Amino acid sequence: MKIVSVVGARPQFIKAAAVSRVLRRCHDEILVHTGQHYDPLLSDVFFAELDLPKPDHHLGVGSDSHARQTARMLGGVEEVLLVERPDRVLVYGDTNSTLAGALAAAKLGLPLAHVEAGLRSYDRSMPEELNRVLTDHCADLLFCPSATAVANLAREGISAGVHLVGDVMYDSLLQQARALDGASLSRWQLAPGQYALATVHRAANTDDASRLGSILTALGRLAEPVVLPVHPRTRNAMLVAGLEAPANVRLIEPLGYRDMLLLEKNARCVLTDSGGVQKEAFFFAVPCVTLRDETEWPETVDCGWNALAGCDPERIVAAAARPLPQGMPPQLFGDGHAVERIVEVLGS
Repeated sequence: MKIVSVVGARPQFIKAAAVSRVLRRCHDEILVHTGQHYDPLLSDVFFAELDLPKPDHHLGVGSDSHARQTARMLGGVEEVLLVERPDRVLVYGDTNSTLAGALAAAKLGLPLAHVEAGLRSYDRSMPEELNRVLTDHCADLLFCPSATAVANLAREGISAGVHLVGDVMYDSLLQQARALDGASLSRWQLAPGQYALATVHRAANTDDASRLGSILTALGRLAEPVVLPVHPRTRNAMLVAGLEAPANVRLIEPLGYRDMLLLEKNARCVLTDSGGVQKEAFFFAVPCVTLRDETEWPETVDCGWNALAGCDPERIVAAAARPLPQGMPPQLFGDGHAVERIVEVLGS
């Protein structure tokens, strides 16, 4: 079977690397990189570190408004599909690359599979939420990471082609876990459990100077050092707004996958507006503070390992100081074999 996989952003590279490893044992995969993430620290390093195959097609779309970026991707993916004539198109997650791949496949009448289907934050102001919903309603095969995702789809009348497979990111994390054993934090001059790790990249936080300033204020009120790998969008937003990092906040360049996992695993707490980082903290049993008012991973909040704090400094500081939940996180996202289940269904 010939499958075209469409990726374009850091979280998709992580998921696609895990799937491609197994998929290529029995199928012909054509990898399309839209170029949505084009900074080498957000793209090239992941291909090298995760042994993700070199893209067969690189569209080089780059940054633009949501509409123009998606339109350019849609045109580029359509051209690839017309040339390759695959049996199926595979998309991941909730980015503009996801939506472009989904629409191109649907309009050409090609079967579409969506990895990480059924997630909902129920905030339609988020571009990612619109991308998720539209992609799910175009897809023929919907690979869900959790029972919550399956239930979300059922409420929208989607039940055909739905498969509860588990979380591909959990598979990937387990594959990388051995490389983290014994790894040192010395290059950052940090000690385990003695720092907080933060990420801020969503447009709702970076494009609003007041929200971004409030988040930085909150980080400055934490008792320990805060390590903040700075997304290019965030760095530019701080520069334009004239915002500076508080004294205890250390700005560093974006990290590769393994370095990010290492810092997550050893942090006292994680503060983030990223969906993927929320889950990785959960997998490592590190308490998380989500710098949003909603999450696509409500299970992590329900069991106490995640807390929604928005951009309010008092809520953020209180959430970061809350007691650890009792016991270990429950196994909500599968057993680490989601990839095998996905590939099995794709071949059936």
